[in-house]
Parts: sequence; C-alpha cells; structure tokens
Amino acid sequence: MTQDDQPQDDRPTGDQPGDDRPVGEQPADDQPAGEAGENQRRAVARDKARVARQRRKRRQTTAKWALTSGVALVALAIVAVVVLVISNGVRPAGPGPENMASDGIRIGEGFEAVPTEALGPDDEPTPTETTTNADTVDVVVYLDYLCPECAQFDEANGEYLAGLVESGAATVEYHPVAVLTNRSGGTRYSDRAANAAACVANYSPGSFFDVNSALLEAQPEEGSRGLDDAGLKDVVTGVEGLQRTSDIEGCIDDEQFRSWVSAATERAVDGPIPQSDVAALGTPPLVLVNGQRYDYSTPFRQQEFSNFVVTAAGNSYAEPSTATPTPTPSATPEPSEPAAEPSPAEEAPAS
Repeated sequence: MTQDDQPQDDRPTGDQPGDDRPVGEQPADDQPAGEAGENQRRAVARDKARVARQRRKRRQTTAKWALTSGVALVALAIVAVVVLVISNGVRPAGPGPENMASDGIRIGEGFEAVPTEALGPDDEPTPTETTTNADTVDVVVYLDYLCPECAQFDEANGEYLAGLVESGAATVEYHPVAVLTNRSGGTRYSDRAANAAACVANYSPGSFFDVNSALLEAQPEEGSRGLDDAGLKDVVTGVEGLQRTSDIEGCIDDEQFRSWVSAATERAVDGPIPQSDVAALGTPPLVLVNGQRYDYSTPFRQQEFSNFVVTAAGNSYAEPSTATPTPTPSATPEPSEPAAEPSPAEEAPAS
C-alpha cells in the first residue's frame, strides 16, 4: 500500500506548526479554573491538618511534662513527710523538766512544788522519799490526761486533796503519763497534754496543781482528736497566776519534753512503781497513799477515798488532836455492850 493509500485523520489540528493536538484540546498546564481551585483548597486543608497535628503534639508533650513534674513533686512531698516523721520519731533525747526528778512533781504546803534539778537524757529518776512527818500523808497519782477515770477521780476528790495540801496535812505527787496516746485519732493527745504539764512543772511549778485540774476538766472524749496545741495553750494559760507564759507556750509548740514523756511513761509501764509494792502501771489512774494502793470503785466517792486516807495514814489522822483542813472521817462509836449478868453459879453463895 502506498502512502497515498493509507487512511487519513480527518480531525483538524492546531493552528501552530508542529501542534498535532486536535482543535479544542488544552495543554496540560492550562487546567480549567475550577480544577485549580480545588487543588488549592486541598493544599490549604493539608496545611491546616499539619498545623493541627503539630499543636496536638505540643499539647501532648506539655501534658506529659506536667504529669511527670506533678508525680515528681508528689514524690518529693511524700519523701519530705516521711523524713519529718522519722526525724520527729528519732528526736534526740533531751533533758527532762525541772522539779520532776522522780518523773513526778511533788506539791506541798501552800501548793509549793518541791524543787529538783532536771533529769539528764541518760539519768534515772530519783524516787521521792516518804515524808517523816507523822502528821502528813504522801499521795501519789499516776494519770493520763485522756483517761476518763483520771478526770472522774479528780472531780470527786480534787477539793479534798486541795484542802489537805494547802494546810500541809498531805503532799501530792503527780506523774503525767501517756499510755493512751494512740486513742486520739492520730493527734497524740496524751503525749502533748503530758508535755504541756511538764512545761508548767518546769516554768511555773507553783501553778501545777491548778493546771492539772484544768487539763482534766477540759479533757476531750477518748477516741476523739482532742485539743490541738492552741487549745492546750488556752487551757494552761487560762489558769490564774501562771508564770512565764510565753516560755510555756513555746514549750507546748515545740513539745520540748516529748522525749521525757515517752521515757517516763515507759518506766512506769515497765515498773516497778517506786516506794510501793506495785509491780507496774496498768490502767490509770494509779493512786497511792503512803505507798499503799487505793483500790477504788466507780463512781468515785470522796467519802470512800477519805476513809482510805485515814486507814493508810494510821494514827496521824485517827487521833482527835490532829488538826485537819477538811472534815475527815471519824469512827462511828459503837454501842456499848450491856454489862453481863451474873450467872446462876456466881449468884450462888459459896459453900
């Protein structure tokens, strides 16, 4: 077949030389306006998506950093609390309060405390010698300021003891202990109250008798959180005649005698109880009169205790000539027995 015999494309071609595109066909770069706009919108959408992804990534990174930092801060706080608890628990033992060399404070005539030096950290207490005055009895009380029976004993017998002490007819030696420290909702009320009492013994011993009664009167319910340090300070500083108030408040805030309270409590619980035949402190209160244990019954009655004082004191209270500041039990005279009638044998004349 010749060139002339080959089929011919009858479609018209472009106007430009060498342009074999059919008439009306656009070059590839010459896209319609609608298609170009669509591509542009897609590009813009892709850019927005990329920016959103970058922002989301930054937020995730920031949140992760904040979480990590927060966890680290919480961990540091926990470590700080643990260190504080441990450091408080292993606080070096300091000296005890002045006027409590026996682990108790002895109050004598006129409510004056018997002065003694403070116990050193490694010193053993020195038991108080029993009075040699036949007209004076020695009363010793071990008490916990969270113990309900301790408050009840003081309520029933506080005025009676005050009368005896004021006149010099008796001395009373108080031993604050903290055997109920775990029964105050974690606030260690027994410890802190005993420390407050020790602060008074050290800085204002002449006020101890009244502060002791005030702490027992303000006693919180066992099992409650009890008074905080501010409440303890209010009770103590509310006692008339208190000396060196600012020193006592600082002593309460710092728990100056906390280690001594623990040591004194341990000594009482381990026993023996000095100047008595009591093996060890059990449930407070423990009340001794001239070394003899008062086996009380509840509810407390002042008459029962005063009878025990008379019995323990012996002749020092039994003799009518002994002066006493408050009414004391007196023996009820027993009816005299009628004279025995002579027996028939006695009436019969001698043979």
